This record gives sequence, structure tokens and C-alpha cells, in this order.
Amino acid sequence: MVGRGCQMEPVAVVAVPFPAQGHLNQLLHLSLQLASRGLPVHYAAPAAHVRQARARVHGWDEGALRCIQFHELGISSYVSPPPDPTASSPFPSHLMPLFEAYTTSARAPLAALLDKLSASHRRVVVVYDRLNAFAAEETARLRNGEAFGLHCLALSTLLGKMDGGLRLLRERGLAFLGVEECASKEFVEYVKRARPPKEISPGTGILGNTCRALEAEFIDVVADHLAAGGKKLYAVGPLNPLLDMSAWKQGKQRHECLDWLDKQPPASVLYVSLGTTSSLRTEQIADLAAALRDSKQRFIWVLRDADRADIFADHVENRHTKLLAEFTKQTEGRGLVVTEWAPQLDILAHGATAAFMSHCGWNSTMESLSHGKPILAWPMHCDQPWDAELVCKYLKAGMLVRSWEKHNEVIPAEAIRQVIEDAMLSDEGMAVRQRAKVLGEVIRLSRSDGGSSRNKDLDDFIAYITR
Repeated sequence: MVGRGCQMEPVAVVAVPFPAQGHLNQLLHLSLQLASRGLPVHYAAPAAHVRQARARVHGWDEGALRCIQFHELGISSYVSPPPDPTASSPFPSHLMPLFEAYTTSARAPLAALLDKLSASHRRVVVVYDRLNAFAAEETARLRNGEAFGLHCLALSTLLGKMDGGLRLLRERGLAFLGVEECASKEFVEYVKRARPPKEISPGTGILGNTCRALEAEFIDVVADHLAAGGKKLYAVGPLNPLLDMSAWKQGKQRHECLDWLDKQPPASVLYVSLGTTSSLRTEQIADLAAALRDSKQRFIWVLRDADRADIFADHVENRHTKLLAEFTKQTEGRGLVVTEWAPQLDILAHGATAAFMSHCGWNSTMESLSHGKPILAWPMHCDQPWDAELVCKYLKAGMLVRSWEKHNEVIPAEAIRQVIEDAMLSDEGMAVRQRAKVLGEVIRLSRSDGGSSRNKDLDDFIAYITR
């Protein structure tokens, strides 16, 4: 790292996340990774989302957050309605007022923060969520600024914008599904305004929350494409910590679900959580409950509706109370329902957890595979259908619960039960579980000294920004 002999500080890193849980989380994990290497890191988001990111992050020692300076970006007021589980699309349209307010008004307070840091540092490095193109534009104003976009999705989602990218996917028997095809028209128009599609990276380059164990040949294609334009690519994932539950510190406060997991046999529990941005219809929840009941498998089910724009706003009454009263009696002793926030990393790292029924958001996908757990894929919107394709058909570390094409249909209990039993009991399920376990071991090795992810690419990035 550059020495501190001059009056100005060498470098300041500014993380600018998009205000949605999977995006907040990834940039906070990256911020913690960089701060653990001794870099001064500033994390800038609206007040409610600074609070949300801090409240929900886990996998780090309690003191780690004190190494980061948090900045609240004042933005205009926005409505924060509850999600509509009866909506025809699973896309979280109730978050659009927040997204619009953020893009419209976060630029000015961010610019003020960057100007202040620019005056006291030799270099200001802005790592921004790629939905926040305004952060790269503000960085370009600085005499000493550099911007890197964090791609919070699978890096292979970029292949649709590259010559030859789709040819490679076709050769691998993969059907490419772009984010634009699987999101609401309103959100697609918003992204076009927020992130002009002139170039893949308006800054110095891209950081990817991925690693060669999962996307090696796709990383190579993207890197070559960026290099042709003078841009850099660093595959620095997985950004989430890799936990070792056998080394759990006694006395540390734990969620009650972990105590329950401690009492279950190894690799016997199905973890069910369908993300923070989608709400299932009432009839679909009933069918999922019936499938879990009739499968006779152990499970932890996180049953909660999608996040509101401000998760600390007043909550509406839980609409599942009646169903849960009967369901918990029927599954007593082999199942646990969590209706609030659950410590997902801890659950995935636990030896009793066998598999993860997931919406296939990239954050959850990385957390699951990096801990060697296969995915029962139930994609909802945006990049999730592609992630399901990648996990199930390319990595062969998952099984499909419902294809994207049926996102407007209610999947019957019998179909869900069959997938659960296949994953937990069949030879095919055992092969998928073994494949995920091997992937987890390879990812863990890549995070050891000299590996391609935690060390080499992250080291190379740090060396570049502190040059």
C-alpha cells in the first residue's frame, strides 16, 4: 500500500449501493473486505438503507462495522406501500417510488461527499452499483477520481451485450434470459434512464461478485471484451464470508433457528426462502405449505412478504396467521417457520442444512454455492431466471421447481413435493448435492492464499487503486 509520507491521505474508497437488500448487502460485504485490508472505506446510502444494511449483515465480527464510515445521503421523500401479493407480476413494483426518488436526488449529496474526500486524498475510488451510473458521472468530475462498477449479478448476464457471448451460451446448451425480458416494463424504462446503455462500464472497469469456480469461461469472455475498450475486470467474489459453523464461538448470541438446527441430523434440513423482493399469492403459499407437510422432510421456512421501500416503516398484520396456526401443528418436530429476518449465511453454513429452495437472486446463489449447498430454483424476476438456468443446467448444482415461463401460474403442491423429495431422497438429488459440495470446496480453496478470488483478484484490485 502507498505510504503516508505526504500530507494528503493516499486513497479513499467510497461504496455507493443501490437501495435494495441484495445490492446493499453485496457492497457492504465488499466494503468490509476492503476495510479488513486497512483501506479507509466510506459507505453512502439513504438513511433507512444504511440502517438496513447494518442491521442485516452477518458473518462478520461485531467490531468490523466500526472500520467503515457510513454516510447518509439525503433524498426526497417517497411512498413506502406494502407489497401487493395479488399483483399479476412478481416484480416488486411497490419499490419503484423509492428507486425514482433515489436516482433523482442522491446525486447532489454524493457529489458533496466526493468533493470533500477529493480535497483531502490523493485518489478517490468510487465503487458503485452498476444501476447507479450517476456515481460514475460524479466521479469523472474529480481531478483524482476513479470509478469501478460492482456487477451484483452473475457476470454471464453481460454476455448478451457482447459479440460471441450468446454463441458460447448456445454451445453450452443454455437459453439466455436477459434481465429486460424478466422485469416489469416500468423497471426496464427506469434502468434505461438510470444507466444509459452506451457502454458496459462508464468507469475504469468492473468488479464481479463471482469466481472462476462458477463462471470461468464467461469471465474470460467479459474480460477480453472489456480489455478491448481499455477497461479492467476483477472477479472478487464470493464477497460473503465463508463461515465455519464448527468454529462457532460459545456465548455469541444466536438466532433460535440455529439452536433448532443443532438438534437435527447432518444434511437433513431443507431451507426455504424466496427472497426480499417477491411475495407469493395466498393460494401459492398454501400449496407450498402442503408440499412441505406431505414431503415429510425437515425444513426451515422463512415466510415473509417482500421488503417495503423503508423496512422500518409500520408493518401490516401478518396475513399468514391462520395458515401458520394449523401448519405448525401438522409439522411440529420436523419444521420451523421464521416470519422475520433470518440469518441466511449461518443457516447455509450449518451442517444440518442439506439444500436451499431459493428465488435464485445472485446474492443468495453465491451464498448457497459458496457453502456447498444445492439450490431448488424458483426464479421470480429480473436476473433470477438466468441464475436458475446457470445453476441447474450449467453448474448442475440445482433442480428447477418452477420455470420462469410459468411465473404467472400457481405451482400445485404435488409438483413442489416431488421436487423436494427428488432433491432430498433420490439418486439424482444426491448427485446434485455432491456437485454443490464439490463446488463449495473449490470456491473455498479459491479464497485461500494465492487463490483466484479472495486473494489474487482482490489483491490485484487493491494494488491497482493504491498504486
